[in-house]
Amino acid sequence: MDCSTHKIYHVHGCDSRQLLEDYFSDKCENNFVEDALIFPIEQLTKTFADGHIKGDVMIDLSIGPMVHHMYAACEYFKHIIVMKAKDRCILELKRWLDTRTGAFNWTHATKIHVDIEGKCNRLEDKEGKVRSAIQHIVKVCFEKENMTDPIVLPPADCIISVWLLDNICKDQEDYIRYLRKFSRLLKPGGHLILIGAIDRTYWFVGKEKLHGFGSNQDFVRKALVGEGFIIDNCKIKKRTAVSDLTNYTAVLFIEAHKEN
Repeated sequence: MDCSTHKIYHVHGCDSRQLLEDYFSDKCENNFVEDALIFPIEQLTKTFADGHIKGDVMIDLSIGPMVHHMYAACEYFKHIIVMKAKDRCILELKRWLDTRTGAFNWTHATKIHVDIEGKCNRLEDKEGKVRSAIQHIVKVCFEKENMTDPIVLPPADCIISVWLLDNICKDQEDYIRYLRKFSRLLKPGGHLILIGAIDRTYWFVGKEKLHGFGSNQDFVRKALVGEGFIIDNCKIKKRTAVSDLTNYTAVLFIEAHKEN
């Protein structure tokens, strides 16, 4: 696809707060609740409840200043390191972490998580645990060999990446190149959890049109196996959102681990 007329997420950036409002808010006009909130939270809650993914360090490599995908993971790792490409995304996330006035309200997503988990009395406690678990926010440059240069991160037990690879890659070669960089951040035997959009070629944040790489399940599975991963779980959810903001056809959830 010719993406010359589309902005590239990690190169040009976007309005981080508008991204949250368009895709992750509790507003009645948000049609992405089922696909962007409920399905990822359900799958992540089930995955971590099994108890086989845990350790010292988890790295989050996801778009925007999202936090809802870390609710299920926060109790299984001593430290969560969040990697972001743009300063305004970092500032928006820190606003929530520091409970500042005007921070995005994630209460609706927290309630979805505790309801799925069956622990409705832990609403405030869950947000506090996520805040405590996020130890560092590190700026990343995806083009550098060491993406966090000059910082060298400890090898991670798990990486969660939500919607990111689909939005920073122009083609299949890019996808494999970035996936290889992600893999280098993992310990042998470490887990990689990917959530992405299938067949998406564009998405809007406000009036800004951004490029999306139209990946599919077969390609993602082959890319993971080619980079030395064993796939443990794969789920596909057909799109339910009715919106012109983006054109994906389904949501993909994959859990894999890196061969020793």
